[in-house]
Amino acid sequence: MTIFDRVSEAQKLLGKSGAHAQSPEEKKLFLLAIDALWFVWQNGQAYEFESYLKDVESKAPPRVIASFSTLDEAEAWLRSRPKPPDLALVLIADQYHVVLSSREGDRRALVPDLAIAIHIEEMTRNGPPPVVATFNTRDEADAWWGAQSEQPAQAVIQIGSERYLAAFYENIQHRAIFPFSVVERLHAIRRRREQKEAGE
Repeated sequence: MTIFDRVSEAQKLLGKSGAHAQSPEEKKLFLLAIDALWFVWQNGQAYEFESYLKDVESKAPPRVIASFSTLDEAEAWLRSRPKPPDLALVLIADQYHVVLSSREGDRRALVPDLAIAIHIEEMTRNGPPPVVATFNTRDEADAWWGAQSEQPAQAVIQIGSERYLAAFYENIQHRAIFPFSVVERLHAIRRRREQKEAGE
């Protein structure tokens, strides 16, 4: 079944379900979902949507739309966009950032984001996943990851005594390696938030 067939079948199912909606608000939500699929179709993004679904099914790290070596490069890219992609994720020096922009596009920003930390936290919720390869140095790990002929969406590796997530973003043909220790920052932020709320 092609992505076009899948979208068409999903729209039919949503239409049938929407016909039995319990309230006008619920019916509007079904229509919104149908319109979202039409938007994908009519804007020529069906294959991109299919690629996104593949990422979701493989439990890949959160999807990014671009990768940059420096913040200056990323900001130049953002300034050059006639319509900036609001709330999309990008990598800057292999650090997740979210694109924020106003509807008019006159205000634009790149803000650090913890998407990869949340992803790794979820992966390790029931214990650390198995390691597929071990290395002494980051250079060895980078060389191994770059040499994979069949690139998986992600793989857990170990460098020294630390675990890392090697990720491949097929949509932009980019490889990255993230330390599992990014989760510690996420936990620290949550602790500070809880302490602040407790003190109020």
